[in-house]
Amino acid sequence: MTTGHLTVIDMQRVFADEDSPWATPRFAEAAEGVRRLLPVFGDRVTFTRFVAPEQPNGAWQAYYAQWPFALQPPDAPLWYLTDDFAPMAQHVIDAPTFGKWTPQLAERVGPAGPLYLAGVSTDCCVLSTALPAADAGVEVVVIADACAGADDDSHAKALQLLDLYRPLVRVSTVADVLKGAGA
Repeated sequence: MTTGHLTVIDMQRVFADEDSPWATPRFAEAAEGVRRLLPVFGDRVTFTRFVAPEQPNGAWQAYYAQWPFALQPPDAPLWYLTDDFAPMAQHVIDAPTFGKWTPQLAERVGPAGPLYLAGVSTDCCVLSTALPAADAGVEVVVIADACAGADDDSHAKALQLLDLYRPLVRVSTVADVLKGAGA
C-alpha cells in the first residue's frame, strides 16, 4: 500500500453518459485507471460529487442559465456515482463548486499528503481541486491517465498547466504510482 490519500473526482453519470451535455469523451479510460488505483489506497480514498446548489448565487446564476438541465437536487440520478464506483465509495463528499478542496476533504487528507487526484474533468474540477490544495501546503499528485478532460486538447493543456506548479503539484501516471507502492 502507498502513503497518501486518493481523491476520485466526480466519476458521475452526468460525465459518463454519452448523451449528457457534460459527457467526458475518455471517461471510461479514466475509470479504468481509477479502478487500478483503488486497491493500493485501501480506506484512504474519497470520492467527490459535483452537485448543483439549491439556489445559484453570483456568477453561478449565469452558469446555470447556460446549463439549466443541471439544476437538479443532489439525489437526482445524473449526480449519482457511476454503477461501478457507487458500491466502492465508502467516503463521499459533495460540493456545489468545481474545486473539491473543502474543509471536509482537508480533514480527511490531513496535512501530510500526498494528495493523489484522479477523475474528471482534468481541465475543470481536477485543476480546481489541485491548486487550492497545493496553496494549503499539501503535496499534490495528479494521475494523468486516471483523469479525463472535456476533450484531449483541454486535458493535455491542463496537465501542462499543472506541471508548472512543481514541486507543489506533480503529474504522474497510474504505472508510476503503482510502482511506487510496490504493486
